[in-house]
Amino acid sequence: MWVRAKPIVGLIALLSVAVVAGVVVLINNLAGTIKLPQLGPECTVRADGQVTLDTAQMANAATIAAVGVRRNMPEQAIVVALATAFQESKLENLDSGDRDSVGLFQQRPSQGWGTVEQISDPRYAAGKFYAALKKVKGWEEMRVTDAAQRVQRSAYPEAYEKWADESKVLAAALTGRATGAVECVVPDIPAVRGAEAAAALLSSLQLDWGKKLTGQARSAEAAGLTVEVADASVGWRFAHWLVSHASATGLERVRFGGLEWHAPEGKWQPVTEGSGAGPAQVVAEVFH
Repeated sequence: MWVRAKPIVGLIALLSVAVVAGVVVLINNLAGTIKLPQLGPECTVRADGQVTLDTAQMANAATIAAVGVRRNMPEQAIVVALATAFQESKLENLDSGDRDSVGLFQQRPSQGWGTVEQISDPRYAAGKFYAALKKVKGWEEMRVTDAAQRVQRSAYPEAYEKWADESKVLAAALTGRATGAVECVVPDIPAVRGAEAAAALLSSLQLDWGKKLTGQARSAEAAGLTVEVADASVGWRFAHWLVSHASATGLERVRFGGLEWHAPEGKWQPVTEGSGAGPAQVVAEVFH
């Protein structure tokens, strides 16, 4: 019996190897056609609830909120915009979609939203969404999904409502109503550092915030930048925006309101003594 069993055991071992090899080949083939889940840095937002996004989604959410504030839109408009982008693209700036749809809101060039290049710019896309929403009579009293549907004219008009709670959490943080609410882990030292990173950071701030940033006293140097703010709410808008965009801008540290965020840990902690941040200053430091 034992002598006979050996070939069978060997055959089973060979079959096991073949199955494993086949699975590996299948996964490799599928990797080019489907989006496999990826592990990476995350951002957590806490403000009467909790939302977890990857760093690209977080940056897009922060830009959508900044454009809304810049256009003097109420917080509810930002909630509607975020819920729409959640449903349409999962807050990812997609280069394709249904028919000719592109971007965060899956807007279509053929429907007059702009060129592909324009719609692919998150700032432009968000601005077009807010402009369309503002034209909807009584949108402020509508459910999130009804207001979004009046702009998007989707085949699934109820779909936006399921993102309302997450969008309210993000809007509360990104408009500055919550303190130390956006935490992103950025474990790797970026390729762009020092003066180059500081200049790019200031440029991104100006693009997102426009005159809202111009109205704040600010200074930039090789180590980073400082924004003088009028009150805590405005300060947290900028502080949360900075953390949201940290992964792509070379930020190492942000300080405001007695708290400090540090890229590798990704947490807000009490500021250490002698940090150099004044009570009305948002201080951002880049990697050297």
